[in-house]
Amino acid sequence: MALRQLQGRSLVDGTATGVALVTDTPLSFWGGVDPEHGKIIDQRHPLEGEFLAGRILVLPSGRGSCSASGVLLESISNGTAPSGIIVSEIDPIIGLGAVLGEELLGRAVPVVLVTSEERMSITHGTTISIFPGGQIEIREDSGIDEPES
Repeated sequence: MALRQLQGRSLVDGTATGVALVTDTPLSFWGGVDPEHGKIIDQRHPLEGEFLAGRILVLPSGRGSCSASGVLLESISNGTAPSGIIVSEIDPIIGLGAVLGEELLGRAVPVVLVTSEERMSITHGTTISIFPGGQIEIREDSGIDEPES
């Protein structure tokens, strides 16, 4: 298993680990995510039907309404939010929801900014860890089966 590191810019600092949920399509939490269950419900989004809880959401940016920060906050409150979020465009709406989760609930959902090229190099299903200061570790399977111990 290969370990790759990226140094992003921390927009909301914190620590998180989860399996990557990757999309090239921006997502609006308002109308696109069910905060009670953490499920993507936007029928036009390629990740429709996926659950966010415990995952690292990797996307270009959020989309749409300023109410999306409230939906992210509600998801954080319900324990259905992603563990962390990686974006390639600064998104004040996602950032606000994550900041409010930390300030009001004491639950940090780190948000890290990387370049578009770095974001596109992250593969759906890999395990990602986010560390304070925007450091990202990606554990990639080499494709070679390792012998069992």
